[in-house]
Amino acid sequence: MNKQQLAKKIWQSANKMRSKIEANEYKDYIIGFVFYKFLSDKEEQFLRANDFTDQDIVGLSEEDTETVDFIKNGIGYFIAYPHLFSTWINKGSDFDISNVRDALSAFSRNIQHKKVFEGIFDTLQTGLSKLGENAKSQSNAASSLIYLIKDIPMEGKQDYDVLGFIYEYLLGMFAANAGKKAGEFYTPHEVSLLMSEIMAYHLKDREKIEIYDPTSGSGSLLINIGQSVARHIDDKNNIKYYAQELKQNTYNLTRMNLIMRGVLPANIVTRNADTLEDDWPYFDETDPVNSYQPLYVDAVVSNPPYSQEWQPKNKESDPRYARFGLAPKGKADFAFLLHDLYHLKPDGIMTIVLPHGVLFRGGDEETIRKNLIEHNHIDAIIGLPANIFFGTGIPTIIIVLKQKRSNTDILIVDASKGFIKAGKDNQLRASDIKKITDAVINRENIDKYARVVSQKDIRDQNYNLNIPRYVDSSDDAQTWDIYATMLGGIPQHEIDHLQRYWQAYPSLRETLFTQIKDMPYCQLTTTDIEQRIYQNQDVKAFFERYRAAFAGFSDYLYQQLIDHAITLKISRQENLLANDIFTRLQGFELIDKYTAYQSLDDLWQPIMIDLEIIQTEGFAATKKVVPNIVTKKVKGKEEEVQEGWVGHILPFDLVQRQLLADELQQLQDKESRLSVVGGELAALIDELDEEQKENLLNESGSSFSVSDVNKALDTTYADIETPEITALNDYLDFLDTTPKPKKPAKLDYVANELAVNWDNIEANKGGDYGASKVRAYIKILQATHEFVDDSDEATLVQIGDLLDEEKTLKLEIKHDSDALHQKTKETIEALDDTTVNELLNYKWIVPLYQAMMQLADDVVSDLTRQTQALADKYADTYMDTTKQLAAAEDNLASMLDQLTGDTFDMTGLQTLQTLLKQ
Repeated sequence: MNKQQLAKKIWQSANKMRSKIEANEYKDYIIGFVFYKFLSDKEEQFLRANDFTDQDIVGLSEEDTETVDFIKNGIGYFIAYPHLFSTWINKGSDFDISNVRDALSAFSRNIQHKKVFEGIFDTLQTGLSKLGENAKSQSNAASSLIYLIKDIPMEGKQDYDVLGFIYEYLLGMFAANAGKKAGEFYTPHEVSLLMSEIMAYHLKDREKIEIYDPTSGSGSLLINIGQSVARHIDDKNNIKYYAQELKQNTYNLTRMNLIMRGVLPANIVTRNADTLEDDWPYFDETDPVNSYQPLYVDAVVSNPPYSQEWQPKNKESDPRYARFGLAPKGKADFAFLLHDLYHLKPDGIMTIVLPHGVLFRGGDEETIRKNLIEHNHIDAIIGLPANIFFGTGIPTIIIVLKQKRSNTDILIVDASKGFIKAGKDNQLRASDIKKITDAVINRENIDKYARVVSQKDIRDQNYNLNIPRYVDSSDDAQTWDIYATMLGGIPQHEIDHLQRYWQAYPSLRETLFTQIKDMPYCQLTTTDIEQRIYQNQDVKAFFERYRAAFAGFSDYLYQQLIDHAITLKISRQENLLANDIFTRLQGFELIDKYTAYQSLDDLWQPIMIDLEIIQTEGFAATKKVVPNIVTKKVKGKEEEVQEGWVGHILPFDLVQRQLLADELQQLQDKESRLSVVGGELAALIDELDEEQKENLLNESGSSFSVSDVNKALDTTYADIETPEITALNDYLDFLDTTPKPKKPAKLDYVANELAVNWDNIEANKGGDYGASKVRAYIKILQATHEFVDDSDEATLVQIGDLLDEEKTLKLEIKHDSDALHQKTKETIEALDDTTVNELLNYKWIVPLYQAMMQLADDVVSDLTRQTQALADKYADTYMDTTKQLAAAEDNLASMLDQLTGDTFDMTGLQTLQTLLKQ
């Protein structure tokens, strides 16, 4: 399994196993065990790298102080053999919850980097009792957990960070199921990535970077920024991480996350405390007053709790707030922002997620907002879609701030409409993140999306930063032209709304529309709008120019992705491809480059997975097949069983289409015929009367009962009488006479019975005919008897033939499918490198090229749709509709004259006629 499949499998199993335990709690247990496995595996890797044998590892104990110190100096902690994760697994049914308690207790005694490791398992240790009512049930639950995660590889090779991906995936899934508590520990990955990309661009030229998150949660924001920045610097160990978190269990998640992502202990500085009450970093915990010396960092990022209460009393002189003012007691949003800003270097950058209200609320918050604007700290404001954070649907924003800025304006971005639905929540797409990031970096005015606003404009708005005051992202209201509605025609001003298309295709407008004389209205010149558009010479030229722009694109992709599959930098590759696409799209204003980016990203994700596998396992992985594991119920319990094979990288269906086309076509022909047979049988069911359905269908009435159909056929055939069949039955009666006829009598009977075609029956050696052969021949005669078309008997025979064919086809399809599956497996395993590259071309390159070509067609299709909608809008005028209605009323009134009834009926009808004729 790749990392995506493994993460999904672990989540599905863990979600079932947690039973009634809250998702917010259960995450601490499973992630705690994952982290312990990481530490345990890391120690074993360290020992083997230092020539420790299996026997040496078995002998690990706390009594061997020399070895303990050697290991602690190497990795920062020591785990004795009885407490290794692998030892727990090896215990099998002897595993007990006490093994975990003893191991966690021992770990706390054997750590070197105390600030990094001390108390890191406290949440897990205190929560073990919640896994069950007694030691046995707790042992079973813990055993299930460790067996669930035992296959997670703990060593990230190149970019294939399986552990980190699974950790982030589990956090995301637990957050999605944790309700309002999700915000305590998790920022959605897409929001985290957006903030990271904005900050990474600002920090990209620095050799060493310090990052701080004062409300760190699980640490994902810090990690994502570190990863984004690491793409721009040579040594990821030049990034130092500072984190503070109030809740202990979440604080432990921060440390686990940083450690598992390979951050060196020396680069991890964390603290479990209240950020607003204790200004940190940085002071010595043993003497916070006399040792206070604030730390200023390159980047601060945070997603603090929204509008929570805090205690501003006696904080007027606090250097974090003194220049700007104190946030109100009931809303600490600006208190968090000012804390973050205080710890920023002059050339640093910070991003913070806050509720939309901070932009316009009055009172103390208005004072702070005014001071931030006048001191020129706010660089950008980004309005996010609603319902994008787990546990809350309130609108949120990202504010980008800096200590020193050369410009004085503020970029305001309304990105509230760029998202995709993901269940009940909204989610930023890759294209949304890219568009926002580009807008912030380029600081451009984009209609209905972004605007660079001067300080003067903001002062004129009394420092109210509410986004709609500066960026109107609302859709244009639909209007109806009164004249066209009443009398027809298409208003020229509505055709003008498509001006961007008429600029791109100069001759197209006049080929589609003709002006009504002396009037600002037009009419269509064709009823086939689509054909007229696609046949236009400017549209054809557009397609030719577009194809020319992407000439060589497939070769470029092949060179980038296939020729350098082993060596390319996966984390940087998508941006390289995007930049190439953007270059090719220059001059094609009708094509949105962010739509192109989304098409790229959708296809890049599976390509990235393949590249990670190739770079981790080598190119030989492309010729590998792995068991296809599915979950099935076995004796009432769900179990994982193998169901054939799947290509590790190359899909079976791709290999079959490209290399086994003949065998695949034969199989598909039979499958198609089977579908036709099924349709014919379904049609015959619809034609049956109720008695036939009772006699021929299964209990549910959904399909034919084969046994009942065969019984009915036997009865039908038995009733068939022809001269030959009658003569044959007479012969059988003759054979049964007593005494039994002798051979001469039989031969004489046969010679004299001319109604039978005896040559069609296999004779005995003596020339006479046995009863069994005769009966068989009778059945043949009955079976080949032709009934009258459309008779019940003919229909029954047709049903029988179709059921026989259906059975044969199913058997053949099963056999052919199994044979093709096996041949595909053998074909993949025997592939040469050249053929593998050809198949990778079909899997990676061809879809990317086709997706880019589709963009051009989508543009023209959209113009066709809009033009047709414009034509349909005024196709039926009010006058035409009124005339049709009047004619219908007159017709109804005349029809009423033909009705008869009593006095009351006729009086009512006359009244109705009067109304219709008015």
